[in-house]
Amino acid sequence: METETLDLVRSIDGREVPATGTWTIDPTHTQAEFVARHLMVSKVRGGFSGITGVIEVAEDPLESRIEVVIDVATVTSGTADRDAHLKSADFFDIETHPEIRFTSTSVEARDRGWALTGDLTIKDVTRPVTLDFSFLGITQDPWGNTKAAFSASTEVEREDWGLTWNVALEGGGLLVSRNVRLEIEVQASYTG
Repeated sequence: METETLDLVRSIDGREVPATGTWTIDPTHTQAEFVARHLMVSKVRGGFSGITGVIEVAEDPLESRIEVVIDVATVTSGTADRDAHLKSADFFDIETHPEIRFTSTSVEARDRGWALTGDLTIKDVTRPVTLDFSFLGITQDPWGNTKAAFSASTEVEREDWGLTWNVALEGGGLLVSRNVRLEIEVQASYTG
C-alpha cells in the first residue's frame, strides 16, 4: 500500500505534486475559515464545514482545475447570535444565496507553492481572487483510502461581495473590519 501512495506523488521542476486525475474534496475533513477584526483590535474567527468539490490535476499542473461549493448555512463562529446574524440578509442572506462558489481560472508556480486564481461568487457577485496554495502531501487512511492535503489562504475586502453591514464606533473605526483573511484546509480522496 505504501508503494501505491508514493506512486501518487510526482515531482515536476523540483516541486512535489499529486498524480493526475480526480481528487474529490472530503467535506468531513475540510474547513474554510475567515478571520476579521472586531472593534478594530481583536480577531474573530468563523468557518464553514459544508464544503464539496473536485480537484482535477492535469499532467501539466498549471492546467489543473478546482471547483468548490460551500453550503453557507454551515457557518459557525462560536456564538449562536452571531451565527444567526451572519446567515441573515445583513451578511450572507442564506435564504436567497445558499451557496458560495469558487472556480479556478489559472494556476502558476510561486516561491515554494502555487498561486491559484479563480472566480469567487458570494451573493451572486463574482470577483477574481488569488490564493496562496500548497500541496501538503499524500497518505492513506486506516481503511485504505488515498488522501491528499492542500492549504490555501488570501485576504479579501468583504464589501466587494456586498457584505457591507457595519457599525461606526464612537471613537472612530468600525465594528467589523472590511478586510477578511480566508484560510482553507482541504483533504481530498483520490478517485482516479
